[in-house]
Amino acid sequence: MRKPKITNTIRRLRFDANEMTQKDLADKAGVSRQTIAAIEKAKYTPSLELAFKIARVFGQPLEDVFICEYLD
Repeated sequence: MRKPKITNTIRRLRFDANEMTQKDLADKAGVSRQTIAAIEKAKYTPSLELAFKIARVFGQPLEDVFICEYLD
């Protein structure tokens, strides 16, 4: 089975949302700023619930925030 690579557009979405800080997003999603930083850097994959919360903060569909690519 191929391993998925999950990337995201959170940094760009934060910038487009009046330069929202990681802390602001973290507060709205109910997690720590460090968690948001790790997700942005693709060092941590969020739970499905958290991924939906983050997408909802930006008013975007999940697949516009998180991109899943399969690597060989």
